[in-house]
Amino acid sequence: MSGGPAAAGSGTDVGLSVLVTASAALCAGAETWLVAGRDRGLRRARTLFPGLPGEAAEPPLSAERVLPVLKQWAGGRREWLCLPMAVVFAVWGQSLLPLIAGAVAVPLVRRWLRRRNLKRERELRADEVMALCGAVVGELRSGHEPGQALLVGARETGALGGAEAAVLAAAQFGGDVPWALRQAARESGLEGLAGVAACWRVAVDGGAGLATGLDRLESALRKERRRREELRAQLAGAWSTVVVLASLPVVGLLLGAALGADPLRVLLHTPGGLLCLATGAVLEAVGLFWAARIVRSGEAA
Repeated sequence: MSGGPAAAGSGTDVGLSVLVTASAALCAGAETWLVAGRDRGLRRARTLFPGLPGEAAEPPLSAERVLPVLKQWAGGRREWLCLPMAVVFAVWGQSLLPLIAGAVAVPLVRRWLRRRNLKRERELRADEVMALCGAVVGELRSGHEPGQALLVGARETGALGGAEAAVLAAAQFGGDVPWALRQAARESGLEGLAGVAACWRVAVDGGAGLATGLDRLESALRKERRRREELRAQLAGAWSTVVVLASLPVVGLLLGAALGADPLRVLLHTPGGLLCLATGAVLEAVGLFWAARIVRSGEAA
């Protein structure tokens, strides 16, 4: 009878020591990789610029030097923050399951961040199209020809994306500008250029004022942007509800730990706890997907 608790305690200590050793090895490997990369960069710089000194004294570390590097790293690799959180829960619960969950969460978070960045870039491109319309209208009303006005507006706003060279060449050398604009409108966020192409075609074929058409197009694009912002503000409450509901399991774990119930030991080291953990994870994922789909359907409508 006395051997059971001792054996369990020794097994827990061994698992904890293995986890701590693995974390230390991971940190040491990361430090070695960073130092090796720095040495390769220094050798490459000395090869390209022989006049550089061989051993330069490095200034001491300071907050002014460290904080920008940390912000840059966190801004480009925010999905890797799942691993330190997983290590904390793994040490707390004395189990490797949080580490596995953290490793699985990294690509999922990366995909979510990529989709959010693409959406932000799409909105920025739509704003550039509106700025292009305003710039071209200003150039036309100041007396410039349509082709020259498009050249100036495109260079000021950079709103043509990857098709900028084709559009500018068509505008400068008398090519098919509407066709080039429609090709550029295929890129995400540049759909407003199809309206610019239609205004250009009407102005060339029918003799209507290009400045008037682009001015109306800019007003329409701005109204559409305001409608999207109003809809997003109305859906902010729904997104807040989704975030609160998704964080309730973590809050429950913290409350249980504060009350001395040790919920992670039950969830990670007992068959019933593992079954509850798997069921809860599935229900959490399904609930998040369902709620996010409802909110996105409202945004799309």
